[in-house]
Amino acid sequence: MPEEWHPARLIPTAGIRGEEERERRATSSLLAVMGAVPAFGQAILAELDAPRGRISTFAEVQLKDANGKVSIPDGAIVVERGKTRWRCLLEVKTSGAPLKAEQVNRYLDMGREHDFDAVLTISNQITAEPTESPVAVDGRKSRKVGLFHLSWWRVITEAIVQHRFRGIEDEDQAWILGELIAYLDHEKSGASGFQDMGDKWVGVRNAAAAGTLRATNPEARRVAERWDQFVDYLSLGLSQDLGRDVKPVRQRKQTSEVRLDATAQELAEAGTLQGTIKVPDAVGPITVQADLRTRKVSTSVTVDAPREGRPLTRVKWLLKQLPDAPNDLRVDVSFSGSRETTSLLLQEAREYPQRLLSSSDAKRDPRGVVLTLTRPMGTKRGKGEQSFVLETRQQAVDFYRRIVQGLRPWQATAPRLPAEPEDVPESAEAEPPPFSADSEREPGDAVDPQDPSRPS
Repeated sequence: MPEEWHPARLIPTAGIRGEEERERRATSSLLAVMGAVPAFGQAILAELDAPRGRISTFAEVQLKDANGKVSIPDGAIVVERGKTRWRCLLEVKTSGAPLKAEQVNRYLDMGREHDFDAVLTISNQITAEPTESPVAVDGRKSRKVGLFHLSWWRVITEAIVQHRFRGIEDEDQAWILGELIAYLDHEKSGASGFQDMGDKWVGVRNAAAAGTLRATNPEARRVAERWDQFVDYLSLGLSQDLGRDVKPVRQRKQTSEVRLDATAQELAEAGTLQGTIKVPDAVGPITVQADLRTRKVSTSVTVDAPREGRPLTRVKWLLKQLPDAPNDLRVDVSFSGSRETTSLLLQEAREYPQRLLSSSDAKRDPRGVVLTLTRPMGTKRGKGEQSFVLETRQQAVDFYRRIVQGLRPWQATAPRLPAEPEDVPESAEAEPPPFSADSEREPGDAVDPQDPSRPS
């Protein structure tokens, strides 16, 4: 087949002219597939507390207000189940176009006047929950009509998880959903997710490095907002890869305003941005920290140390779980009843694990181990090579693949009953419990030249 031939697509990206056409095509495609692939449509609407039922969708509906003025929302969704009828208005933005507060407030009014149950907005603006809106609205208007928001990245994530992991039994429906994914994931669709850290990123990054950034600067707040969205972007990206619901870790009951204030404060005082994400069943949450002063990004995970066995055996238990980890992975050990910590790169820790024990008391119990990988920060804008967005996302995914997914939490050994005398020969040796070797040094261990207790 000639190299210039391209497969025909159900939803082509060719011929898109202007933002209005881009929004219309993305809206129509999404609504059509929600109706054609019920499992996908129901998964999207479950975020809006809609009932499960037959889905009908409509594009560019026209509604009149009390004064006869016509408004044209981008679409409408109707779900019918028995005598229950649930209706939702839809407002869509693509590319970098933000939602407009005036428009969203007007559609809430229209929804109330025409007995709609909800208003759904979709844009590339990412929020932590569907109940959080990127725009400020009059709270009184959303009492009777629910207001929900989904980012395009969340929509793509739901489509990928449904297509790749949950599965669509009907082959035609599976193909249709795959075509929607291919379209939305294309950069020309304007719906391919998080774009970049914003037009204030370079200036804030340089000011943080110089120590001149202040938390009260509007630019710092703008970057804090983009970072908040970026953490959600990382979580949703891992959800696409794993087929599991990966979530950011945030303080419960903390409002987004308070969270953004704290992020801007940390950025100004320490020059760092930090976020944590939790993968279900992983050994621990993953923390991502971007240091704008050193231009480094660190990814880390904390592992609880075993609660039984000799201290050195507990340390070795973890090191044996890192056969494919890079040599420059940093290993930090904390100890019970002490603020002391020890730290080594993995290459040295593998050869001399005893150096990770407490220097003041080698018998002190390790409490936890932090594994950290640090890499240079991408500096370019956008999502291309050497950009902050691409490089940081790749680092987070690589950290999970090479380190976190292979780690297993320690589990205590079940208590053992004493053997019955008639079943055990007198010459048989009892099986030693885990972590109870007579000597902490195992065959093949390197002799530490820094150990003062080693034989001369």
